[in-house]
Amino acid sequence: MSTPAPIAVALDAPDLETAARWAGLVTPHVSTVKVGLELYLRYGPDVIASVRGASGVQVFLDLKLHDIPNTVAGAARAVARLRPAILTVHAAGGPAMIKAAVDSAPHTKIAAVTVLTSLSESDLDRIGLIGPADEAVRRLSSMAVEAGATALVCSPHEVAAVRAEVGPAITLITPGVRPPGADTQDQARVATPERALADGADLLVIGRPITASPDPGAAAAAIASALRRTT
Repeated sequence: MSTPAPIAVALDAPDLETAARWAGLVTPHVSTVKVGLELYLRYGPDVIASVRGASGVQVFLDLKLHDIPNTVAGAARAVARLRPAILTVHAAGGPAMIKAAVDSAPHTKIAAVTVLTSLSESDLDRIGLIGPADEAVRRLSSMAVEAGATALVCSPHEVAAVRAEVGPAITLITPGVRPPGADTQDQARVATPERALADGADLLVIGRPITASPDPGAAAAAIASALRRTT
């Protein structure tokens, strides 16, 4: 059996049974499955065991925590018992908040989300985040790593600059990854899986190009195979 590809499949499913089925289909081919806000809020902690199954696949809990440090510490402590491999917080919450999450979930990789891939340059202007996007991402990345984050979430467009900024030890996670010909949907800053890895990404977040396929297992296998041919 080939080594699973460095892909986190976003299980944005309408119900727990579908999420667990998708996880079972893709797990032979990918290293990680990602549980987001909607699924976690609907089903709670039970969703983690359901998608992890017997395979022991890594679970990426994408809750994007963003609150005062004490509240984030409590939230991170609460989910740490579920043993997620990765937990996201918003870098914009600041260094004290990031450190609170890191300290409260010592066995989980805390990933700081820099700038959402759905945001365009004009969006950054409107919310008051000094751009351009790659500069904003670079600043947030540096601050988050100084605060103790061991992973960062950034779009494929910024991954090379972030890698140069933070060095090789930090895990770079890239959403906004679309195979050639796939619809970009609500993502503004996208790239192919091959390009994202070549630029320095460690883990690619891919959702609908796999889960909306008639056969998610086959779609995951095809993307994984393509990556193996280029690495």
